[in-house]
Amino acid sequence: MNARFPLFALCALAVLAGPASAQGGPLDRIVAIVGTRAILASEVEEEFIQAQAQGQQLPPDSASRMIMRRQILDRIVELEVLVQQAQRDTAIKITEQEVLDQVEQTYQNVRKQFRSENEFRDQIRQARFGSVEEWRRWLADQQRRELYAQRLIEAQRQAGKIRPIPPTDAQMREFWEQNKDQQPRRPATISFRQIVIKPLPDSTAKRIARARADSLMLELRRGADFATAAKRFSEDSGSAAQGGELGWFRRGVMVKEFEDMAFHLRPGEISPVVETAFGFHIIKVERTQPAEILARHILIMPEISSAQVVLARHLADSLHELLVQDPVGSGVTLGSKFDQFAKTYADPLEPKLAEDAPLTELPPEYQEVFSSDTTLGLKPVIAEAVITQRPKFVVLEVTARKAAGELAYEDVKLRIRQSLSDQLAIRHFVDQLKRQTYIDIRL
Repeated sequence: MNARFPLFALCALAVLAGPASAQGGPLDRIVAIVGTRAILASEVEEEFIQAQAQGQQLPPDSASRMIMRRQILDRIVELEVLVQQAQRDTAIKITEQEVLDQVEQTYQNVRKQFRSENEFRDQIRQARFGSVEEWRRWLADQQRRELYAQRLIEAQRQAGKIRPIPPTDAQMREFWEQNKDQQPRRPATISFRQIVIKPLPDSTAKRIARARADSLMLELRRGADFATAAKRFSEDSGSAAQGGELGWFRRGVMVKEFEDMAFHLRPGEISPVVETAFGFHIIKVERTQPAEILARHILIMPEISSAQVVLARHLADSLHELLVQDPVGSGVTLGSKFDQFAKTYADPLEPKLAEDAPLTELPPEYQEVFSSDTTLGLKPVIAEAVITQRPKFVVLEVTARKAAGELAYEDVKLRIRQSLSDQLAIRHFVDQLKRQTYIDIRL
């Protein structure tokens, strides 16, 4: 069983493995017909070259190479079936700007791997493209097809027509056996629960921030450039440098107040000021498509006074002391008391639980505590990022630790189930489309 569903992936140098068809010759024969489109042998050869460029070990004998080419052809056919179905769906739209944006991003990622423009162009020629522009046109076509397939699958999920299919244990174990040699070593991990206390702005700070946001919103509605204003004024460190760009997103990604406003805006419209737990937002929707929008925002955050920081630290210390106290006779366990405090006092935007978190991926303040104390249980209050204007204080209990080692099936069982459930659902959908499409394989 091979439940992997392959879609074309733009991948650094691999995309420079260009079209064998550009050379013409005997490779350009029809190896399959899908609907009304012919698939050429040269298209199969392109992906064969890409596999080699990505470092994949190619079969040593001609019979095995033919099997590999047939597998590649099957993937091309499946992608073509999806593309044709997507193009028949009038609700699925792909704009040229989206394609050009993707091509430009790929171009930049590939170009920076070469020390000079001449070296880059030499590689383009070795990949059998006549020019950089020819490569970009080929890249645009591949990206356009990939976007069609992705949008179709997303639309079918939204409509409830692609639903996860639970894999059997045998399928999961087979998937593990096929892929375990490519798995990295399991890092040292730690599980914990936490109560994150953040200082809150006082009413004066909120009033000042709201006034700033209102004034900026008026300037934007009078014609000020949104991206320029975001770079200058937005306090969202993740998007300010990109002019407030948030990318495409669906409901369920942002906080509710933000989404309720964003999904009611028309393209080009500037929102009124929206308050969330992060601060005050001004939103501009750039483009829309079914169930998805492309938007920018500017975030104005109220100042946090030193007095509010002291109050937050005092609350964290008080909760820690209450948890340290022996609950014998009260009938209350440390776990239940911890959960009660978390529900009442923790910042709702911060996770309360972490399961098997890689130690090296945690903030430095966490790593310092976990490295110096390897026991389980309650730890001293962590003061995270206290040198900034946005500190937070963490009451934390370690519930489990795992040393680094080889990954076992049980370590990844849940992830395998989730991944296979999605892949099996897509496989079922593709198989249905293939039964409805004229397909003639000639390889």
